Amino acid sequence: MLDIFFIAMKTEKEKILNESIQYLKSVGPKRAEAFRKVGIVTIKDLLFYFPTRHLDRTTTLTAAKAYGYLMNGFAGELTVIGKVVDKEKLNFGRKGLLKVQFRDSTGFFECVWFQGIKYFESVFEEGNIFAVSGKPALSKYGNLQFTHPDFDKISEEESNSFINTGKIIPFYRIPKELKTTNIGDLSLRRIISHAVESYADNLEETLPEEILVENNFLNLVEAVKNFHFPSSKEKLNSAIARFKFEELFYLELLVALRNHNYKSQLSGHSLKVKTNLVHNFLKTLPFELTKSQLKVLSEIRKDMEEPLPMNRLLQGDVGSGKTIVALIAMLIAVDNGFQAVMMAPTEILADQHAKNISRLMNRLSVAHKEPASPLVSQGGKEIKVSLLLGGQKKSLKEKNLQDIKLNEADIIIGTHALFEGKVKFNNLGLVIVDEQHRFGVAQRASLMSKGITPDVIVMSATPIPRTLSMTVYGDLDISVIDEMPKNRKPIKTILRGDSKLPEIYKFIIDKMKDGYQSFIVYPLVEESEKLELKAAQTFYDELKETYFKNINVGLIHGRMSWQEKEEVMMLFLAKKFDVLIATTVIEVGIDIPDANIILINDAHRFGLSQLHQLRGRVGRSNKTAYCILITKDEFAARQDKFQFDLEYLSPVQLEKYKSSVRMQSMVKYSDGFKIAEMDLKLRGPGDIFGTQQSGFPELKHANLVEDADVIQFAKKKAFELIEKDPHLQNETNLAVRKNLIEHYSSSLRYAKIA
Repeated sequence: MLDIFFIAMKTEKEKILNESIQYLKSVGPKRAEAFRKVGIVTIKDLLFYFPTRHLDRTTTLTAAKAYGYLMNGFAGELTVIGKVVDKEKLNFGRKGLLKVQFRDSTGFFECVWFQGIKYFESVFEEGNIFAVSGKPALSKYGNLQFTHPDFDKISEEESNSFINTGKIIPFYRIPKELKTTNIGDLSLRRIISHAVESYADNLEETLPEEILVENNFLNLVEAVKNFHFPSSKEKLNSAIARFKFEELFYLELLVALRNHNYKSQLSGHSLKVKTNLVHNFLKTLPFELTKSQLKVLSEIRKDMEEPLPMNRLLQGDVGSGKTIVALIAMLIAVDNGFQAVMMAPTEILADQHAKNISRLMNRLSVAHKEPASPLVSQGGKEIKVSLLLGGQKKSLKEKNLQDIKLNEADIIIGTHALFEGKVKFNNLGLVIVDEQHRFGVAQRASLMSKGITPDVIVMSATPIPRTLSMTVYGDLDISVIDEMPKNRKPIKTILRGDSKLPEIYKFIIDKMKDGYQSFIVYPLVEESEKLELKAAQTFYDELKETYFKNINVGLIHGRMSWQEKEEVMMLFLAKKFDVLIATTVIEVGIDIPDANIILINDAHRFGLSQLHQLRGRVGRSNKTAYCILITKDEFAARQDKFQFDLEYLSPVQLEKYKSSVRMQSMVKYSDGFKIAEMDLKLRGPGDIFGTQQSGFPELKHANLVEDADVIQFAKKKAFELIEKDPHLQNETNLAVRKNLIEHYSSSLRYAKIA
């Protein structure tokens, strides 16, 4: 009876929290509509609309103390609160400047703006009080001065309370939709304060009691109250710690559920090496596998022998030899009478994979045929490779579909065309996804559903930092090829300004005598009026008539059909072109052994991971390869002035000097894992993988770069919970189960997907 009453009471609380914010004090229908446009519909939504930062009394100084800090050599940022007492526009350069003077009880300070003067003049009205944050300096008249500082407006009432009691003031992001209804900092704080005081006690706990007690976490009600209006800095930190853990805990629960499904609920196939097929194939290779490749192969082979389905992530830097390892795994599947499929992100890469694998299978067939019989090592039939692409001729596509259905195709290579419902595999045993982060989790699910729990290998040439491995890929076993082929030399990466291009073109022509071919990459196909970026088509036409008029030049870009791209790449491979002018269509997987120079124009406009992928298109022979990054002269010259310690960059440096950090990282690091870590710092996990790609919600509190310890702890607790109660049926875990279903249902759909 008590349980029934408790459930009914909780339901009543939920009804209250799900009421419209329209009925909150100072909101009403018009403001409620503005809130709805930014995703805040209910009282509960508003309770979880947390501040982006807080103003803490312990971190602010008076004007006099700030001046004293500066005179004693202080060089950091600080915060001062003052009232606007005067402002004036002065002649300075073309646009002039705005100077605003403030005062507090101890003295004066001033702020100056050189840009956006009209806007700032309207913001800083005399009598208003602001908290100003920035790096102080002395003006030429000896005044304490801040240039283009951050600032927050606060009321006189808040200012007095803040100064006298040490109160911590929250600041919220205020979208333009709210500003149109005259909601500012103070009014939003008052609306949220009313909601917290009147409704926060109705929130239901979402973490198990055992975890709360064991780790001294604030309960949900206290955490929400202290995130908005903390009673102390310690309480604020405790609230933040709880929410960091909670969102990582639920993310890791999804990982643990996927892992549990694979380990206990799904049955796969035991695929063992049955004949000499793999042994014979290895003998046909003109090179020896590296120790790292052999180690990874051993891990994959053991997985495939187990009756449980393999679920493995294969990482390796560009050019490390992942594809040959994947092919050997495919041969093990074929050796057991199963089909194996490889999904590539682009048609040109799928086509290249199909051609290379067909060539290797033909070599195997010739090497191991007996005079009077076909290929003995593979059950009396040759291994057939089939290519399935969206842009194929209808007749060829229909034939390939029939071959796949009748098990006439052993190894199937394709792109998104493999997702189509008409693709019927006969006996799918192994799925390999190349450049897996380019496919959404739903797409991977669609392909895997075409086999009865096939073994799965997802490959990535973009090495994944440890913190991401523990979250997005925490349910996969991980193999890493961390050794490059023996004959590979490090690629020399250099940064140059535009004015050096004539010398670089001469270098490219001179290197042709040594058998070098070159890629020249541009960010656009045609010139854009909006972007001052170089265009492949324009420079192709120009270079053919000038610097490269006596050599053979080709052009490839994304607007070509995959057949046209393939034709260009085959001509480049056959050395019909000395130089190939390209867009980023060459980023993934193209293998031209004699291409040992890549020149990347407007390099500062590319992402770090993309630059590293482009660099990986060269250096695939025993010759020294060159990656030349071209940027504007003034930008290239600044890099000598702004040299950063890349290991210890502050968040401010990362944000302010992103382009410089990318360029210096490329020059300094050749290791893909180092590049990936820098990319994660610069862009964050959401931009790298995206919630649609990973199948996980966006993180609002935790930082995958800085919170590795929290991730590890959350993962430990989540996996322990699922191991003890995989269906979350224990009474102590019902709140967790309910929260998962309410807020993570879309992610739960893919609980079985790699």
